[in-house]
Formats: sequence, structure tokens, C-alpha cells
Amino acid sequence: MLEVLNQAFNGRGARERVRHGADGSAVAEPGPHLPAFVRGDRAADHGGTARKLIALRTEQRKGTGVHIMFRRTMSRIAGVGALALVVTACGAGGSDSGGSSGATGKNSGTKTSKAAEATALPVESTVRKATWTDRSTAHQLKLAPERLARGTAADLEHVQLDDDMKGMVPYYLTVAYTNTGSAPLTQPAPEANFTVTLADGTPGRAISLWNTNPLATASSSALPDDCDKAGPASVAAGDTAKVCRLVLLPKGHKPATVAYADDSGTLLWKVGDGKGDDDAGRLLAEGTTADSVYENISTKSGAVPIRVTPKSVRTGSLDDLSGYELSAAQKNLVPWYVTFEYRNAGKEKLLPTMDDGVGLRSAGGRDIQPLALLDLSFSDTAEGEGIDQCRGSVPHTRLEPDSTLSLCTIHLLPKGDRPAMVSFQGEGESEGKAVKSLMWRAS
Repeated sequence: MLEVLNQAFNGRGARERVRHGADGSAVAEPGPHLPAFVRGDRAADHGGTARKLIALRTEQRKGTGVHIMFRRTMSRIAGVGALALVVTACGAGGSDSGGSSGATGKNSGTKTSKAAEATALPVESTVRKATWTDRSTAHQLKLAPERLARGTAADLEHVQLDDDMKGMVPYYLTVAYTNTGSAPLTQPAPEANFTVTLADGTPGRAISLWNTNPLATASSSALPDDCDKAGPASVAAGDTAKVCRLVLLPKGHKPATVAYADDSGTLLWKVGDGKGDDDAGRLLAEGTTADSVYENISTKSGAVPIRVTPKSVRTGSLDDLSGYELSAAQKNLVPWYVTFEYRNAGKEKLLPTMDDGVGLRSAGGRDIQPLALLDLSFSDTAEGEGIDQCRGSVPHTRLEPDSTLSLCTIHLLPKGDRPAMVSFQGEGESEGKAVKSLMWRAS
């Protein structure tokens, strides 16, 4: 009965382990490919950075039952800000958290170090309308990046960074925003909604500086573009403010996009041509075929070699999901359809559940896992999971050797955002090593 229920939920065969409780009864332990709501609300997906989205379908299909989609919270931009300490000696110069500086005259007893030169990069600067949400209140703005400059790791030699940030390259993002509302902004921080992302959508690590010496009066670790200064305490209606955002990116990479995200959606600006770099060849060109392996869960034959080709990444419409009950938040998202073609390059038949290994990262820096559409109708259909515009795995089928199959996954992105990278994570081992994730440009 347990196996039958698993197949009814996901058409992929049982992926549970069964253990025996203290009373001798069988207890199911959900496997990694069961629907997320079966595994529990905090079940993590690939990388643990985003959770699957499920919603509820209330419409009966062919009179056979109900399709269920439960909603999961989608992670915001992955580039979470961090606090870094500016290490100064007692009595040495420094800047306070409000950006004010003390006297720097010849009798002040302090010395201000000269800001290092930074290399300016071309960046789009089109001013756009936006909102900045503070304590559930949306404020109307016009904003844009004004300057993006690349520094060196030496700029942060007086900054106490976490080990995983050491050696990263600082980028100084200066943004300008105008308060287009009718009331003043108090303690505004729209710059915190900005990030800089790579070609594969990896977001930078934004940091805020805090001086360890409360008596410091002048900056001993001055940064380019006043990026060690805080923004204004208030901005009156109609006024414009400029502030710098310090973002760290891995060494050897070129930024591709400046992104701003708020509850209303995402805004994107290109850095240079917007292409960034290919991560030393690890970011493949769209449409490139690559080799992987996938665990054959229907037999004990182990991993089966496959060839994987991204065929299309296209935008859909919420109308495509009209048969499902969506939350208010989901109604503000846009579906994107990602289609991969898989070729069985082995000698064994393969249960085609490869769409479980698909991921997407957006230009705004979000990891978006596939939307799980669960058919509880217990109907036996050859259409495949999903909707007419995007079909996934077909229950009770096998991919024959040297045959191909195309599977589609649905990903919900905020308005204004777009896919930057699509990925495939195989299962099993290849030549005794865990199979690596494959990544492609989405466009």
C-alpha cells in the first residue's frame, strides 16, 4: 500500500525507507524525492537555499479527484548582508555608524588615510520607479546605480572579515534614490536591497562596517566612494540621496548585473555587456550537451550514464495555472518553463525522474527550485506531470538505452527578474567520484 501511495503522489516509485517503531509498527521515513509536504515543511531542496513551492488545486479534473499545490516561502536574494569590524587602535581615526567624522585639522591629533583608487566599471544607470518596504509600509522611490567600482583585497586590510570572505574582491556600488512620496523617509536604507551578481546569478556578499573604537574621529580605513559612511538619517519628500553599498565577489570573476529587489518585484541593470564570465569554463553556453549520471532507482544496477541538453527557457503566464488556487504572493510571481532533453547513454533502462535534479538561479540572485504539482486524482495518465505548457515525468515509463526524453519544470520568479543559469544535479558516482552539478547560461 505504501508503494502504491508513493506512485500516486509522484509517479516515481517508492523512495521511502521503512523502519519499525517501538511497538513493531512500520514507520515511513520520507526519501529525498517525495513531495515536500510529505517530507515536512522544512525539507530543504538543492543547496538548502530555496524551498519548493507547492499550491492547491481545487478544480476537479475529469471527475477523478483533486490536484494539490501547497505554497512554500521562497527565499529572498541569497546575498545576505554581514557586519564587519573596522579594527583601529585606541585614539586612532575612524568613522561612526552615522557617517559623521570628527576634526581633522593639524591640532586634532588624528590622521585621515587617503581613500584607495578603485577601477570604475561601465554600468547601466537608467532611473526607474521602485518601492522600498519598511515595516510593511511601501515607500515610492525613483532609483538607479550611479557608479560601480572594483577595489582590491588590500582595501579591507583593516577590516575584520570572516574566513570565508577573506581574499574576496570589494566592489563599491553607489546608488541614488529620490523620495517621490509625500512624507519624509526616516532612517531609509533602500541601498540594502541592492546587490551585484555574477553571470550564473551568484549574489555578492554585502557587508556593513562597524568601527571597534568608539573614540575614533577620523577614518583609518577610508574606502573609495565613501563606502565606509552610512546613508542619511532622513530624506525629505522630493529630495535625492546617494549612498554606497560595499559588496564582495569571488576573486577572478566579472560582475554581470546590479539588482534591486523589494516586495513589488525586481529591477535589473547590466554591468558592461551583462555577460560576466564563464567561471573558467564551468558555466556552459546555452544548448551545450554535457555528460552526467543518474541513479537507477528502479533496479540495483547503479548509476546510468546520461547526456543532458538544455532545450529551452521560456516565460509562461499565470493563466497557465488557472486551475490551481494561488496565494496573493504567488499571484505576483511569473512562471518560467525549463526544458531539458536526456539521452540514456547506458545499457540499462532508466526510471526518468531527472527533472528532480533541475535548478535555476535568477539574475537577481535567487535560487528557485521546481514547482511541485501533485496529482491526487489517482488517475492513470500518459500525459506526464505538470500542465499542458510544461510536462514532467510520465508515471510507469522507462527511458530505453540510446533513447531521448524531454522533461519540463516550472519555476516561479518575481516580476522583473529573469533566469540567469539553469543547472542539473546528477545522482550517483562517476568513476568513483560524486557527480558534479552542471550549469548553463539561461540565455
